[in-house]
Order: sequence, then C-alpha cells, then structure tokens
Amino acid sequence: MLKVQVKKLPHGQGVPLPKYMTEHAAGMDMYAAAVEDTVIPPGGWKLIPTGISIALPDGYEAQVRPRSGLALKQGVSVLNTPGTVDADYRGEVGVILMNHSKNDLIIKRGDRIAQMIINKVERIQFEEVSELTDTKRGAGGFGHTGG
Repeated sequence: MLKVQVKKLPHGQGVPLPKYMTEHAAGMDMYAAAVEDTVIPPGGWKLIPTGISIALPDGYEAQVRPRSGLALKQGVSVLNTPGTVDADYRGEVGVILMNHSKNDLIIKRGDRIAQMIINKVERIQFEEVSELTDTKRGAGGFGHTGG
C-alpha cells in the first residue's frame, strides 16, 4: 500500500481526512473545510477548501473527480474534472465545484464534495516523425463508427 503524507491546515482541524467509503472503492471522498456555509448560485462555481496539503511520491498524481451522488441528485460537478494534483505541489488541495442545477447549492463544513484517486504517471518524450504507423481506424474521428 502506498503511503502519502498529509498535513491538516489550521482551518481543516475537525474535518475528516479523505477516506475510502467501501472496501473496493477506487476514490476517497473529500470533505469541505469551509469556515462558513458557501453558496454556489445556479450556473456558478467556487473553489472549496479541503483543509489539507499532500506530499505525493514522485511518479504519482491525485485526480479530483465529481461524486456521482452529488451529480445525480444535485447537478454538481467538478469544473476542471478531473482536477490534477502534481507530485511537486504542496499547497492546499482545493475543489472547484460547479452548480449545474436551477437552485442555490449550499456547501457546509464537513460535506463530502468530491473524490480523490491516486494514479501512477508515465512520463513520455515525443519523437517527431514524418509518418505514423497505419491502423484500421486511421484518422476516423468522433462518430466514425456510426454511434
């Protein structure tokens, strides 16, 4: 199991650390560390603090993704989904929530607002060539299979 250092910031005291909600969950639920209720109007978005900073090992990233329950029940998504936390970032992890509903969204301290997934990152180097190898699909783009 990969160990990741986490630092609770002063405004994150009393807010749970991200955690897996089931035995086989891929993502950890993240919690709002807002000091007071935050209102996101319909069509609006706001950066919600989590009250934590993390130190990922080299070769890893954290992805911040929407929670399916919030998306289905309240029309809430993460604006830059997935948000990426790089291994060399040591600032507070924030979540940019977008309200796609027709009602105000109220985020309270301790609300589960997103999920975080830790992934290995493969670094590449581009090699410029004059031609690419051919495939059956070739340059077929969006909808090329008729679907």
